[in-house]
Amino acid sequence: MMQSPQTIRPKKLFVLAGEVSGDLHAAGPVRELLAARPETKVFGVGGRKLAELGAELLYTTDQMSIMGFVEVLKHASFLRKVIRDLKAAIVREKPDAALLIDYPGMNLHLAAFFRELGIPVIYYISPQVWAWKERRVEKIRACVDRLLVIFDFEVDFYRRHGIEAEFVGNPVVEELAELEFAPKPGFLGRMGIDPAARIVGLLPGSRKQEIEKIFPAMLGAAKRIREQADTVFLLGRAPHIDPALYDRHLREAGVESLVCSSYEVMQYSDLALVTSGTATLESLCFAVPMVVLYKTSPLNYFIGKRLVKLHNIALANIVACGLLSERQAVPELIQHEANAPEIARTALNILGDPSVASAMRRELQEARARLSSDSPSRHVASVLLEYL
Repeated sequence: MMQSPQTIRPKKLFVLAGEVSGDLHAAGPVRELLAARPETKVFGVGGRKLAELGAELLYTTDQMSIMGFVEVLKHASFLRKVIRDLKAAIVREKPDAALLIDYPGMNLHLAAFFRELGIPVIYYISPQVWAWKERRVEKIRACVDRLLVIFDFEVDFYRRHGIEAEFVGNPVVEELAELEFAPKPGFLGRMGIDPAARIVGLLPGSRKQEIEKIFPAMLGAAKRIREQADTVFLLGRAPHIDPALYDRHLREAGVESLVCSSYEVMQYSDLALVTSGTATLESLCFAVPMVVLYKTSPLNYFIGKRLVKLHNIALANIVACGLLSERQAVPELIQHEANAPEIARTALNILGDPSVASAMRRELQEARARLSSDSPSRHVASVLLEYL
């Protein structure tokens, strides 16, 4: 006998997006899913974007944004509590499927738990096992039902390990395609910028610990650049970070900057100083010449240097030049090289030679074409609907 519509339990989806970028990338598929099945209950871990869609968040990205080997150890008791709480919620709610976004340390642990419960796992945005911790491939094979990847080279990588991965396109391209920008003269007029000035963008990261490590050197470089070129600095602040953190560093450095969105920084800058992460991929999509920076604690760097197999760490270089290439489309200044004099020297070399900047733009535009695909959000949502 068929159940009446009133007695059919609404479907439930567990989502875990532990970082700001993951929250953004999860929001697209969840929005598409809810448009088709508005009664679906979504719960788990996420940020502002998922909350706006009505997801019930047990923990937020602000709480989960812990990066680095040392920092993870320091927060081990908190992370164990998170896992216990999430497992209890999963048992209580009995979701019909799980959507896991990147964040491999916790997500692969929970993937094994879902497998024990017989709950299908859709993993969107693969752990970067091609860069380090390749042994995680075995856990992916054992615990993940559908693996949805955002770089085309990942399909071949997983195929070599006997795993079928689906390339769905890159969500960054999809998200940026929805943006509209005023013509540059209008932006310059609104911001009070002299059209003759060179514009240098400052993108110091989306995590407090990144900003504390990298922003002072970035601002020190800005002072040196300003001494040698008529320059205006645009600062892209992460919306979830207290503006007082940026203001403190600006005061201490004695540097003035104009605040706008990170995407406006990428759209209008002649050059951007970018902390390594998703922002380098976004900057690639804008084809803005950039210098990629990264700095962490000495112990984190010591450990990471021995684990990471790649020559380049910036996603912009990995996409533009290839997974194992030693060539760089954009310069990377890592750890001790990420100091104010070296950053300024590298930036001034690009600003001072139009041919260098033009060649960089062309290569980034060519790389962007390799990220394009049909809507990743619709593709991922269609997979979710199969399981729901």
